[in-house]
Amino acid sequence: MARPVQVTVLGAGSWGTTVASLAVRNTPTLLWARDAATAKEVSTVHRNSRYLGGLPLPETLRATHDLQEAADFADVLAVGVPSYAVRQTLTPLTAHVRAWVPVLSLAKGLEPSTRLRPSQVIAECLPGHPVGLLAGPNIAREIAQGMAAAAVVATEDDRIAMALQPLFASKVFRVYRNNDVLGCELGGVLKNIIAIAAGMAEGLNVGDNTRAMVLSRGLAEMTRMGEALGANPRTFAGLTGVGDLIATCMSPASRNRRLGELLARGLSTQQALAEIGQVAEGVRTAPTVIALAAEHGVDMPIAVEVDAVVAGRRTPAEAYRGLRRVAPGGEHEAV
Repeated sequence: MARPVQVTVLGAGSWGTTVASLAVRNTPTLLWARDAATAKEVSTVHRNSRYLGGLPLPETLRATHDLQEAADFADVLAVGVPSYAVRQTLTPLTAHVRAWVPVLSLAKGLEPSTRLRPSQVIAECLPGHPVGLLAGPNIAREIAQGMAAAAVVATEDDRIAMALQPLFASKVFRVYRNNDVLGCELGGVLKNIIAIAAGMAEGLNVGDNTRAMVLSRGLAEMTRMGEALGANPRTFAGLTGVGDLIATCMSPASRNRRLGELLARGLSTQQALAEIGQVAEGVRTAPTVIALAAEHGVDMPIAVEVDAVVAGRRTPAEAYRGLRRVAPGGEHEAV
């Protein structure tokens, strides 16, 4: 009898650990942690206290600090390190990941130096491997607590997506398929910037009407950018678009929303990141997205204001005053 498919998850942050916890209930799974103490805690105490507090992890989940061991184990590889660290993590693994092993990105950002999406970086580092992503409106702590949620496996080959679905699904975690890898990935990238704006709105106490305006116009910016790059606009009405946007903008557990709130309280970006204690992808993504938007002639006024605040060129209050000065056109026009 053939052995079960083995899953390796690279990255023991809150989302990587949660994805590994989902997979291990279906198939043997190994979690790679950059920090040796975290790997030991996951394997022996069945906790990841730094990222998930006291939430219990499945006792069958094993973790390692050895990157080569993690690569050798994988029949399916999920990459859950921050987007800026994907290339650095995968480059040493070229000779260790077996041929044709599917690779899924869990990251939601862009590589700053190249403006490449994580799936593109993965394809460069591991040529010849099927590449896709697992994404959606997924607040890690809620899923780790067993609350119902859904995600999308996005790959260009639907047969591969069908094979991967049951590895991560459960009775309360639904996994859908989509072949628009570009659109699904862009949704996860762009919503973090809008979430910072939503957090600033929360911190400034601008009211529910303004918050609703930020979310809806933010979705319009996401869709415009997606269409300009060749994505299917319908994708942005789905789980990886509006679904992920709502979760990230509304949840107090969202790191990017929390960052926006702290900025509105007067903290600098570095002070806010230090208080959060985890990566907020929108900080690094904002200037990269602005450059990409300029390159493709896409107007993104909300993203421009967020970038200015994150870079320290403007306060959150000034950013919202700036948005009010943008003359509205038709609802389906650029601004």
